[in-house]
Amino acid sequence: MVGRPAVPEVIWARPERAGRGPRPAFSRADIAAAAVRIADAEGLDAVSMRKVAAELGCGTMSLYNYVPRKEDLYELMFDAVSGGYEYPEPSGDWRADLVALAHQARAMMHRHTWAPRLMSPVYGFSPNALRYLEYALSCLDGVDARFGEKMELIAMVNGVVTTYVANEIATAERSRSLPWSEEQENAVRTGYLISQIATGKYPRMAAGFAEDPGPIDLDGVFDRALQRVLDSFDR
Repeated sequence: MVGRPAVPEVIWARPERAGRGPRPAFSRADIAAAAVRIADAEGLDAVSMRKVAAELGCGTMSLYNYVPRKEDLYELMFDAVSGGYEYPEPSGDWRADLVALAHQARAMMHRHTWAPRLMSPVYGFSPNALRYLEYALSCLDGVDARFGEKMELIAMVNGVVTTYVANEIATAERSRSLPWSEEQENAVRTGYLISQIATGKYPRMAAGFAEDPGPIDLDGVFDRALQRVLDSFDR
């Protein structure tokens, strides 16, 4: 296939345009933006070289001259949506700074619900991924830890965010697919749970719900999960 490399290649090391010849009709940013629009509207599985080419008004085969593989297209997409982070001057409170960054990541993934599926160390070399890592490391400048330990902490925080958001998105998508409302479903399931606890078979559950009947504060759960990860690193 035109332009597809026979050896491993990093898309960012590949020149966006040759030194000679006509100016390319599209930039990587154009291609990434088109793919992101498709994914936002129809989901990641809807993204294909054919659809992106149609969005741009070019032939599918010509697109391979810009992006050799679909995996490269995914990398361009993830880099594009990672370009919206704000990087204020670190406050000196590394915990607060990492929590603020985690909240930005959570918001980004909710704007682009396909993004959690592309969270991978493979895409850690893109320009915006490197900016993210450099900023996160700058928040940890005052922490007495080795570079590898700091990277592990950043990875754990990102893991909490990705797992939590992926569950939120899956729950929301399931609710949209049902022929009844989320409130109706919750009422039926809550009624069943109450009936089971009332049997006396689950005394610890009964005591727990008597102590804290809910509803669950999902934002609070998210923050507590982050704090527990940070607690494991604090010393």
